[in-house]
Amino acid sequence: MAGWTTSDIPSQLGRTVLVTGTGGIGFHVAMAMARAGATVIVAGRNAAKGAAAVEQISRSLPRARVRFGAVDLANLDSIETFADTVLRSHGSLDLLVNNAAVMTPPQRKETADGFELQLGTNHLGHFALTARLLPLLREGRDARVVSLSSIAARNGAIDFDDLQSRRRYVPMAAYSQSKLACLLFAFELQRRSTKAGWGIRSIAAHPGISRTDLLPNGAGPRSPQALARRYLWFLFQPAEQGALPPLYAATAPTAQAGGYYGPDTLSETRGHPVPAKVPTQAEDAGVAERLWQESERLTGTTFGSRHAQSA
Repeated sequence: MAGWTTSDIPSQLGRTVLVTGTGGIGFHVAMAMARAGATVIVAGRNAAKGAAAVEQISRSLPRARVRFGAVDLANLDSIETFADTVLRSHGSLDLLVNNAAVMTPPQRKETADGFELQLGTNHLGHFALTARLLPLLREGRDARVVSLSSIAARNGAIDFDDLQSRRRYVPMAAYSQSKLACLLFAFELQRRSTKAGWGIRSIAAHPGISRTDLLPNGAGPRSPQALARRYLWFLFQPAEQGALPPLYAATAPTAQAGGYYGPDTLSETRGHPVPAKVPTQAEDAGVAERLWQESERLTGTTFGSRHAQSA
């Protein structure tokens, strides 16, 4: 896998792919999958940005099969409505890329359902979406769920006593917790898929440090983080490069079920995809199990033996 790039992606013709997030890493994942022949659904809450992403992909790839799907990952009703639409219109789903994210809003915010915004969007929203799409994934061919974590997960801790950061909100700590939760979810999903025979390959990835709008959108365009992103641009690799680890996880025949992939140089901040170092706290199966149960309770969804359903 040394030096793996998008030119190594095998044909995705006949595969149906759903990617959350209309810009940054999600956009480049969608573009690469469309170029490889997949039918792509770009999912996000902003219809204008979604339409622009689809138009840009279609302009670059006139034969691309790509469309936008409206879903707000910070709203469980929106997730249910969107998933129901996908379930009615498709007989199977071959790849789900859980990519969309919110990063470090300076003040604590909540989702429509009262969750801390970062945990609610980055983890709980994708947890509920995956649960509701499970029947389609089970019908997919070499079905995969790729969950985006972050190098910030290294500093993350799941605080079950204050999971929603109500007592104390520290933006980066809450973000790190949410991205550790994404990683724990990916590993636990694989354990459950293996045990239940779902036939789904669950794989995690992270994009290193990439030039996306995640910091300006979350912390604000004039925040120190956003200004660093603007003026110290050379410290950030292009988003297209950051999309390589999730693309490897999504398409490479050698990507391992339950694996974790990230860039290969400068402490996994940039480069080509290789197996990433798993933070010690992400290896705790007991924490993963407890988080799974709590996520089911909070989202009102369950991963049933045959169909995901409302709890």
